[in-house]
Amino acid sequence: MEILLQQILNGLVQGSVYALVALGYTMVYGILGLINFAHGEVLMVGAMVALSVMLKLIAVGLAAPLVLLFGLLVAVLVCMALGYSIERIAYRPLRNAPRLAPLITAIGVSIVLQNLAMIFWGREYRAFPALLPSGSHTIAGAVINDTQLIIIFVSLLVMAGLMALVHRTRLGRAMRAVAENPAAAQLMGVDTNRVISVTFMLGSALAAVAGLMVSANYGIVHYYMGFILGLKAFTAAVLGGIGNLRGAMLGGVLLGLIESLGAGYIGGLTGGFLGSNYQDVFAFFVLIAVLVFRPSGLLGERVAERA
Repeated sequence: MEILLQQILNGLVQGSVYALVALGYTMVYGILGLINFAHGEVLMVGAMVALSVMLKLIAVGLAAPLVLLFGLLVAVLVCMALGYSIERIAYRPLRNAPRLAPLITAIGVSIVLQNLAMIFWGREYRAFPALLPSGSHTIAGAVINDTQLIIIFVSLLVMAGLMALVHRTRLGRAMRAVAENPAAAQLMGVDTNRVISVTFMLGSALAAVAGLMVSANYGIVHYYMGFILGLKAFTAAVLGGIGNLRGAMLGGVLLGLIESLGAGYIGGLTGGFLGSNYQDVFAFFVLIAVLVFRPSGLLGERVAERA
């Protein structure tokens, strides 16, 4: 029972990160019908920028909370600028092109960002400073630390803020209008180019937050860290129903739980033949199963039906 509860807690932490990244995928797809495969690399850039800023601030003796705050703020701003640049330079010229063209471009942007990060920050794994509280708490035999609790709390706070923005603000109404019918929205006076750019920027900001969370949880940063994480978050978005915000959140949490429970029990189920290092397999088994049995995802997806 303790193992089950421990894996559930681990899954909730991981699922919170997947949900944040999946929201970036699903917002872009909901408005443009485009899978932004460079989104994982935006997360990586956010983590790298945050680390660089934090190391500079630590060197001058700034307090840990301020180091985290400024590191996150700079990472969010850089990722928003990067998201805007990617949309403006790589995707906007291909908006009316066949769907295969922006898909290939997205993969190309991902590879370019990986290599630029490798050139700028190097190939080696870099240690992320332990600035968050390190205390731990025991719940019915399972252990969760303060960093993991902060990750869950911040994820819930950010997701609630995003839902409020989408459903209760003028910008949110414009985003929903463009997602429903871009031509009609433009006829009603909505600046579709601005809405699409802001959507990319919001998704990139969420990726920056998620990048800081992943780095703080595992204590390392690497130029390749966003690739697999991005694919898993894409799987989470498909699982929940890509284009659906609630679906992205649900899919992220479910995928985190499936992966964590699978990693915890795969050794016993296979007699030790497979270990927890095979946990990445579960995400792609889920992706295959969803595409075969329910391509629209758990909560459906109206945009795909319209398209």
